[in-house]
Amino acid sequence: MTHTHVAGSIHADATSRAPGWLALPDDVNALLPRLWSRNVAKDDDGVLTVAGVDVAELAERCGTPVYVVDEDDLRARARAFAEAFAGWEVYYAAKSFLCTAVARWVSEEGLGLDVCTGGELAVAQRAGVDLSRVGLHGNNKSLDELRQGLTAGVGRIIVDSFDEIGRLSALAAELGVRARVMVRVTTGVEAHTHEYIATAHEDQKFGFSIAGGQAARALQACADAASLDLRGIHSHIGSQIFEPDGFEVAARRTLRLHAEHARATGVELPELDLGGGFGIAYTSADTPADPVVLAGALRRIVEAECAAQGVAVPHLSIEPGRAISGPSAFALYRVGTVKQVLLDGGTSRTYVAVDGGMSDNIRTALYAAEYSATLANRRSDAPPALARVVGKHCEGGDILVRDEFLPADVRPGDLVAVPASGAYSRSMASNYNHVPRPPVVAVRDGEVRTLIRRETVEDLLALDVG
Repeated sequence: MTHTHVAGSIHADATSRAPGWLALPDDVNALLPRLWSRNVAKDDDGVLTVAGVDVAELAERCGTPVYVVDEDDLRARARAFAEAFAGWEVYYAAKSFLCTAVARWVSEEGLGLDVCTGGELAVAQRAGVDLSRVGLHGNNKSLDELRQGLTAGVGRIIVDSFDEIGRLSALAAELGVRARVMVRVTTGVEAHTHEYIATAHEDQKFGFSIAGGQAARALQACADAASLDLRGIHSHIGSQIFEPDGFEVAARRTLRLHAEHARATGVELPELDLGGGFGIAYTSADTPADPVVLAGALRRIVEAECAAQGVAVPHLSIEPGRAISGPSAFALYRVGTVKQVLLDGGTSRTYVAVDGGMSDNIRTALYAAEYSATLANRRSDAPPALARVVGKHCEGGDILVRDEFLPADVRPGDLVAVPASGAYSRSMASNYNHVPRPPVVAVRDGEVRTLIRRETVEDLLALDVG
């Protein structure tokens, strides 16, 4: 469901018990495995564990809220995409979640890194990854960011406007380098996802439109610039996409442009990036595809379209997006208050307020995203009750989990875990209401280590120099 305004959806949903996709569970304590990383389970007492460490210990050592990353799971997901798409370049989405440790992990598992700001590039530089396998995205890169990318030696810069083509061409000439570039195009594909994360329809800020010849002119402008090395075309249709159908249309239109450029110039561009943005399971309604299935479908699509256009298959790359980081982490919260809210028709909903909120996961408020949750610190014999997990912020839209069945006896002091919190939670976190951002910890083989420490009030005050 796509909501235009979170407050409207809240009030609209308040008259019903639960959405159609949310089934009453047979066992409210049980986990749905596809929502959780591979090393997460519950012990005989109902306590959630990850890689041999229980959440009670994590809460005691690290405090709450806290993002908990299953390192082996993240590495295995990165490795699975590298293996399924062997012969292709696979780029990890830095914007989904980035720190120096994760940059090293994905590099060690054979992936490149996709960054879109100077700050993300600085993390890659600090992590010591191979910068020739880093791509620099962004629709409004500053001159300083372009200079940073060129002097660092990034493997490719994805250009997004005629202004940028001119700016980058002049800067590369000034620095005496030849910038490797790809041209981002919009294919007009309407991806089946939220409008804010669909990126290939015409009326939005990214890329050059294929319709009307804008993309063809951008390719020619790059080819004509002596200081630019035009490598190919980049297409990205959006995020949280489950089916390969949209990629088939995008590949057809992109490869037609590729072939038209070759006929006009006599040069077949050596590379093509099909983007990605593959979906993950946030709730029981989501059924993500296996990387092997995705790879097979995309290979068939590209081979068929290249044959139809009479061109060789270029060197291909993809960007799996949240599919690597998202399922590999959960967020852990402590319950502060519980209240029953009467709804129309004599039903009720349990509002479970935790010590985090929209400052550590904005997606529910921003996209009307759906999440799941589980009672994490004990087994309960109470029946399931329809619950809404909310935060501590002064906003009616401060919701973490809109609809979930939790035990009817959930109470203050309990721990609640939200799966699939590894992507776009910490990376989009804020200090709204002057709340410090939570830490990120990694767990592997029974050991816990901090990747990003918890912010403190002192950190916030240190920035206030008024």
